[in-house]
Amino acid sequence: MASSSEASRGSSPSNHQSLYRTYRPATFKEVIGQEQITSTLADQIASKKVGHAYLFAGSRGLGKTSIARIFAQELGCTSRDLYEIDAASNNSVDDIRALTENVYTLPFESPYKVYILDEAHMLSKGAWNAFLKTLEEPPAHALFILATTELSKVPETVQSRCQVYEFKKPSRAVLAKLVGEVARKEGYIIEPSAADLIALLGDSSYRDALSTLEKVLSSVSDKKVTRAEAERATGAPKHELIQTLVAALGEGNADMALSTIRKTRSESVDLALYLSLVLEQIRTVLLVRYAPELRKEIAEELGADAYAEVEKLAQTKDSKLTHQTLKVFLDAAERMRFSPEPALPLELAVFELLGQD
Repeated sequence: MASSSEASRGSSPSNHQSLYRTYRPATFKEVIGQEQITSTLADQIASKKVGHAYLFAGSRGLGKTSIARIFAQELGCTSRDLYEIDAASNNSVDDIRALTENVYTLPFESPYKVYILDEAHMLSKGAWNAFLKTLEEPPAHALFILATTELSKVPETVQSRCQVYEFKKPSRAVLAKLVGEVARKEGYIIEPSAADLIALLGDSSYRDALSTLEKVLSSVSDKKVTRAEAERATGAPKHELIQTLVAALGEGNADMALSTIRKTRSESVDLALYLSLVLEQIRTVLLVRYAPELRKEIAEELGADAYAEVEKLAQTKDSKLTHQTLKVFLDAAERMRFSPEPALPLELAVFELLGQD
């Protein structure tokens, strides 16, 4: 989870830390994208109706641990009374028994002793059984926050004893906005299309998006980040390869389409990522064509140059880019998972759309 705070925390050369750590939120107000959770937790603190056990669930990089720390802080818990435990490496019965014995001693200086168990689904069956009684009836000063990326692996008996909060994945637009904001705070100017690519590569994770941004920023020679520089730093396919294939599909030019796929393959590009970007480009063209009210928003997301390319494809008369194009290439994405030759589903999609019997 990234912070919206303007302050850059600890990013000097002598004390370098990752962008994700630098922009980690320090208060509920700084948390982006999980307002349905932070507002509820803040209300509980204000009304003094705090529970004794919470379960935060969601994929990696969504801010589960960050929000757990903020929650503890807002409850007045200091570092001396905050215990963070990696359940992946402390998952035995003996580990949990040691924890539960410690629970009953009073806090050093805080109203609560807060225990954050990360990767909680990694606890063994015996450890869960040893933990249940304490989780159900802890002392008044103890509060547990369990974090997991795999909710289905947490026993129902445990879930029923906790307040369960499921974290939402951010949209690509939210991640792109975050990437742009952090880049600016670091003193860089980033093209919207570059921020959008980094957001896509972030795979719905705040942490992964900022890690990708950090990789890109470390590779540029000046303070301006272009789409081409982002592609080079991340190994993503060149935009011209995406644009040429989509244009060929619009023109009904099978030869150009197949040649582009072959060229892309020869450049050792990740074809699954390439197909994802092609799908996104086709989708955007169709949205611009059929949803005029979205054009301004799309233009702001893409930037002037990238939007001009999309608009040209959308307004081309007799274009063969249709919902069927999108459907056939979606099917290709499914086939690619099982194909011994990654390029084959792409070629098959072209044959299906543009080939002649």
